[in-house]
Amino acid sequence: MTAVSAYIIAYNEAEKIQAAVESVLWADDIVVADSYSTDDTAAIAGELGARVVQIPFNGFGDLRNQAVAACRHEWIFSLDADERCTADVRDEILGMLQQGPDADVYFVPRRNYFMGRWIKHSGFYPDYRQPQFFRRGAMSYCHDRVHEGFELHGDAVTGYLQHAIWQLPFKNFEEIQHKASRYSTLGAERMMDEGRTSCMGRALRHALWSFTQHYFLKNGWRDGWPGFVIALGNFEGTFYKYAKRYQALSDWCPPPTTVLRRPVPGS
Repeated sequence: MTAVSAYIIAYNEAEKIQAAVESVLWADDIVVADSYSTDDTAAIAGELGARVVQIPFNGFGDLRNQAVAACRHEWIFSLDADERCTADVRDEILGMLQQGPDADVYFVPRRNYFMGRWIKHSGFYPDYRQPQFFRRGAMSYCHDRVHEGFELHGDAVTGYLQHAIWQLPFKNFEEIQHKASRYSTLGAERMMDEGRTSCMGRALRHALWSFTQHYFLKNGWRDGWPGFVIALGNFEGTFYKYAKRYQALSDWCPPPTTVLRRPVPGS
């Protein structure tokens, strides 16, 4: 049987890392690419038998490439800490390897669960974000800070798995706000790297377009309140990405302060 490495990227994911690692214990090699978490992420992963590799965070593209480099085997399965492999995906991968794969790079559908339900619209299914099962050397990730792309190498052939993994993108509303803040900062930094400018009007236009895409064009309204919350979160994240880029270009400063002392009587 062909050996498989699985890598998981994580940072301060003590609440999620156990379930993620346990879902890939079928792999022959498990790497947790941790960026110096300050909680128990690394300890929990190590106790479950994963190899923890500490990688300074210089963007998600670089992080993933270094995680791949730490894997030991030819075939690599990619997972985030908020994702879970399923038995169906495990069996499909192992069966395919036994018979002989017909591709080098595979996209894997994802079922996103939020507010107690499977999000079937809002652009969240099948959610082929990037390949998650591939042969070493067949692809690499672009060096983007966030929303990293990928590049195929040589004559690599792509394919699609039939079964889906699970993703739990937001534990609660607070995590939506946290991710919107973090990803908007990374997005603003990416805009800076690309030499792109911004203004507050552009921030509002892009935010409104993001909401429209997710809620109306991608049928987020059919997901009920979860669909509305997802669209609103995308509005917020997009708005602050462009607003933060504008802020970095602006010479904002507070009004000057004056030293105030008690008036001298009779003066």
